[in-house]
Amino acid sequence: MAALSVQLRRSREGRNLTQVELGKLVRYSNVYISNVETAKQAPSLKFVTLADQHLGTDGALTLLWWSWKNGALIPGFAEYTPKERKAIAIRLFETDMVPGILQHPEYGSAYESAIVRRGEATKAQAEERLSLLAVRQRKLDQPAAIHAVLDEGVLHRPIGGPIVMTKQLSHLERLSERPNVLLQVAPYRLAEDRPLSHAVTLLTLPNRTMVGYTETLQRGYLEQDAETVAGWAGKYDRLQVDALSRADSLAVIREVRKELETHG
Repeated sequence: MAALSVQLRRSREGRNLTQVELGKLVRYSNVYISNVETAKQAPSLKFVTLADQHLGTDGALTLLWWSWKNGALIPGFAEYTPKERKAIAIRLFETDMVPGILQHPEYGSAYESAIVRRGEATKAQAEERLSLLAVRQRKLDQPAAIHAVLDEGVLHRPIGGPIVMTKQLSHLERLSERPNVLLQVAPYRLAEDRPLSHAVTLLTLPNRTMVGYTETLQRGYLEQDAETVAGWAGKYDRLQVDALSRADSLAVIREVRKELETHG
């Protein structure tokens, strides 16, 4: 909450706006803004979203808001999201499903709906997570390099059914055309030689340090120990070499998508 307050004040001053002037833009009183900037009052999501838009902070305030109000998130994930936003390079490995930042909206919605049906989350919590995901996906429009290696099984697990999965695979094809996005598939034939057995994310920060992130069923873990992260990075490098090339990976994604369109 304190970090959000400081970021709001710095962003407002960076735009040479008074609290009154910002209040007119977002339709909130200067008293409200003052209370938020001094952490006397918790801001609403509507306010921070409007402030992001008018201050040009590209979702920074919204992500900080989610980090503060993280009841809908797995413990530990709120520590990860601010790092992801700052990262100049993101390397992902996923074993079970398409990583959130690369998900088609209907794919993400189908996954969250299943969690609600099982009684593991409320509808409101699912909607909150999807809102956060939409903010995180703005990273795709930034110059940060995004490299994702997907286990081949990810392509064949029809989350949301054939129609939704077809849209997701088409979405991956379109994303792969972006100069900052590199997609690779780790084929089944790697079997026990696949270097990583769990989903892992590696972030390169502006100061060139790296942090890692992974999850258990109970919580997420932001790993900042340099030696540990270096070990993860070494395994990722090996995985990148063993995975299919960019062109071959795209061909596999396209083949699975066509198969779904034909027989799904």
